[in-house]
Amino acid sequence: MDSAPRTPPKSLLRKVGRAIADYRMIRDGDRVLLGVSGGKDSLSLLQVLLHLQRHAPVRFELGVLTVDPEVEGFEPAGLSDWFERLGVRWHYERQPIMQQARSHMRGDSFCSYCSRMKRGIMYNCCRAHGYNVLALAQHLDDFAESFLMSAFRGGQLRTMKAHYVNDAGDLRIIRPLVYARESQTAAFARDAELPVVPDSCPACFSAPTERERMRQLLLAEERHNPQLFASLLRAMRPLIDETPP
Repeated sequence: MDSAPRTPPKSLLRKVGRAIADYRMIRDGDRVLLGVSGGKDSLSLLQVLLHLQRHAPVRFELGVLTVDPEVEGFEPAGLSDWFERLGVRWHYERQPIMQQARSHMRGDSFCSYCSRMKRGIMYNCCRAHGYNVLALAQHLDDFAESFLMSAFRGGQLRTMKAHYVNDAGDLRIIRPLVYARESQTAAFARDAELPVVPDSCPACFSAPTERERMRQLLLAEERHNPQLFASLLRAMRPLIDETPP
């Protein structure tokens, strides 16, 4: 398979470019580490960032990190040659997160536990290798699902931030796909024949999750209201906005 960087569609480039500009996500001289699971979203975002690295006026370095939670069915090793041919430095970290979850989880979902553990590994990798920005590939659908889950389950108006500083104050975390839809990354990954790793989170695919129920609810409502996600974005903006100085 040809491993040359793919040119993302203009619609996806516009969404990511506008988010980066609105929230000042990437600044001159930044060293950005992108979390890449091997799924369609992170591989699509990698192609967008490679395109911006070549064409945008802001100069930044880019590396990628895959965290292997050592769950059956997750085989990201095939990405190594792909990243090498793209000229992107690949960091690979393994940790038996599912095994640890069985003894350390306390009334939490595996997805939440895994997310926290992965985040810690990503922070440590950034620090060890001199990255000052961690990029994550959650898209607008993810933001909306988190918003509903928080309202329905926790009675709170909350969702993810588009750009924020971690508690230690030494890393900025960015989500450049905040304006993009999952359908856009899925279409791009398919059309560009990106090397998507099947079941990039097998533990989550093994059984329906609360997030999947929210996803289905939103998709059903969108069939009746095509402007649903535009409306949700406007409603969530006060919760998403937190651009660091």
